[in-house]
Amino acid sequence: MKLQRLLVVIDAEHQQQPALQRAADVARKTGAELHLLQIEYHPSLEGGLLDSHLLNRAREAILRQSQEALRASVAHLSDEGFKIEVDVRWGKRRHEEILARVAVLQPDILFKSTHPSSALRRLLFSDTSWQLIRRSPVPLWLVHDAEPHGQSLCAALDPLHSADKPAALDHQLIDASQTLQAELGLQAEYVHAQAPLPRSLLFDAEVAQEYEDYVTQCSREHREAFDKLIAQHAIDRAQAHLLDGFAEEVIPRFVREHNIGLLVMGAIARGHLDSLLIGHTAERVLERVECDLLVIKPHGKG
Repeated sequence: MKLQRLLVVIDAEHQQQPALQRAADVARKTGAELHLLQIEYHPSLEGGLLDSHLLNRAREAILRQSQEALRASVAHLSDEGFKIEVDVRWGKRRHEEILARVAVLQPDILFKSTHPSSALRRLLFSDTSWQLIRRSPVPLWLVHDAEPHGQSLCAALDPLHSADKPAALDHQLIDASQTLQAELGLQAEYVHAQAPLPRSLLFDAEVAQEYEDYVTQCSREHREAFDKLIAQHAIDRAQAHLLDGFAEEVIPRFVREHNIGLLVMGAIARGHLDSLLIGHTAERVLERVECDLLVIKPHGKG
């Protein structure tokens, strides 16, 4: 993973910009360029009584004013020596405008703030954020709060590829985590969650009698696969944690108990609607953590 070109989505409807603050923190340590993207849209300027010429002039005026305001709001960063590019665009479907900019710029990381809006955990992520999770071809860093929760990161690995993901993705997650550890000074931890089928799901009496042997074998396979994966990288054994339980339960608990500031996860497209689904387990984990999230796709996948 490189940390040279960072694309930051600016949420004009919010005064606080956690994504910009986090990207600036990264840029201070790496010298990366900051590319800021703000999407404007007002339904009243999509049609109606005004002719197309007047509508275009109104939109251009809004874009010009927004660009001037955004430049003024980040002037202190320019004065600090950051390399900053500001881009304000008009678009009804924000994620499509963001992805179009990603395709052109090819940033190393895409930063986006998440703004809680209700007690329901899924609403932690706006539609735009979920679309980016599923579709962004570059690593997506979702920033929960302006201040990080901790100075550690955690990479969630799956060496048995139970989520039908390519084996190379685990190595991508490890490489990215080691880069972040070296460049940003974050302590990296590596976790894998394993859980056998519950006894209650085994209806065959003969199979049920052999349940303990099955549990032992399952645990051995996960341990061997995890150890083999870790051994291929320069990772201290104390940083590798095999967790007993379902990922959507034990990973969020590990994040809380170890004061993890960034959870690194892989995401894969599933089925025919590959742009819409990333896997139920991954989504349930994402909904239950309150730290930053870095979502990484397999190389060549978006």
